[in-house]
Amino acid sequence: MTKSMTAYGKGDYLHDGKRFLVEMKSLNNRYRDVILRLPKNLQGLEKELRALIDSKIKRGRVEVFFQIETTQEAPPYALELNLPLVDAYLNIFDQLLSRSKLKQELRLETLLQMNDVVTVKTEVENEEEMGKALNRTLSMGLDSLIEMREKEGAAIETDLRKRLERISGFVDEVRGRAPEIVKAYQARLKENVERLCQEVAVDADRIAQEVAIFAERSDITEELVRVASHIQQFETYLEIDDVVGRRLDFLIQEMNREINTLGSKSSDGNVSRIVVEMKAELEKLREQVQNVE
Repeated sequence: MTKSMTAYGKGDYLHDGKRFLVEMKSLNNRYRDVILRLPKNLQGLEKELRALIDSKIKRGRVEVFFQIETTQEAPPYALELNLPLVDAYLNIFDQLLSRSKLKQELRLETLLQMNDVVTVKTEVENEEEMGKALNRTLSMGLDSLIEMREKEGAAIETDLRKRLERISGFVDEVRGRAPEIVKAYQARLKENVERLCQEVAVDADRIAQEVAIFAERSDITEELVRVASHIQQFETYLEIDDVVGRRLDFLIQEMNREINTLGSKSSDGNVSRIVVEMKAELEKLREQVQNVE
């Protein structure tokens, strides 16, 4: 099954008074490149979340954004005194009074204004429970992303098969034209020789020898067979459920090489025109394959 590397997915999961959200987008990339953004207090869960992504996505750049929202009414702040720090401030104040010999009362509001005298208790997250919730959310996002990758991949595969069919038709057209090329060369050669040597007998054996040399030099049977073989292999890769993008790209390079050879060997105008059409279709194939996983 052909999969596109370009897609979007999201997951939305409610658990224990919290809403876990994930947004994912994937782009084409030669390798797998995962960008994962988590809240700072949950960085320890990154490894297992990456492992889940790696098990589902084999190729492409994937950007993953997590967000956690509280659905319940926020609890009242839990405040506490930083007693060691308060004792340190009082000790310093006593030292200042003793050294300066000044009479100064320490007011309560002054002490409360000191940095970090009053602290807010932070809620300690249960990492195991958070990990389960994030995994569930990520799984939902991945399912959504992969569904879109498969849908986009099906559209790409349809277009690829259509262009392969056109190239295959061009191959058959060139194959049918090949014998006519040699005959046309033989007729032109004989006509030119007779025109230049009107009073001299034409050596039929010599003409036959030249025609044979031309036929051997311009023989494109091997190139046509290879292009047809590459097309067949391309279609086989489209059938398998695996990462095939790089292999398809390699086959396109091989087809391009053979088609270029066709163009350089042929002196026929019709074949040259067909080669141009084949290369145009091949370039469209290449553009589409860049998005295949």
